[in-house]
Amino acid sequence: MTTDAIDVRYEEPAASWWALLFGPGFALVGILFEVLTPGPVLFPVWLIAALALTGFTAMWVYARKRYAVVRLTSELLRQGEESLPVERIAAILDEHDEGESGTEDDSAARPPRASRVLGGGLAAPRKYDELPLRLDDGRVVLAWARDGQALRTALRELLSA
Repeated sequence: MTTDAIDVRYEEPAASWWALLFGPGFALVGILFEVLTPGPVLFPVWLIAALALTGFTAMWVYARKRYAVVRLTSELLRQGEESLPVERIAAILDEHDEGESGTEDDSAARPPRASRVLGGGLAAPRKYDELPLRLDDGRVVLAWARDGQALRTALRELLSA
């Protein structure tokens, strides 16, 4: 066990290799259906279907594992392919820091709409919560997680220590 594995404060692995069983499972069900019904059993067609589905699923799982992973350790916040040293995070902007009331006085505290998204994407992945972070140089970046509140809690605990 590595020290990095022990040190994980929050993690979203994004996908599992178990999804690769979908293609062969689908083909097996198709073959069983053809065996139990009158007519020919098209083994080559089901083999091609299993290989094609497994190939597309492998690409999907690989992409998710590479670009949609969220991992927080005491030293790094990893978002997709990008890793941000935790020491660079100056503050976590809360909902009340974002100026939700819409008055002009709150506009100075609101993160800019063009904040850079961590992980290299143009926007946070779909169905993920955004978490604005102020860095030590004053810039605001957007972190993201499926469970934004859990990531916020883990970051707060880490920054307060």
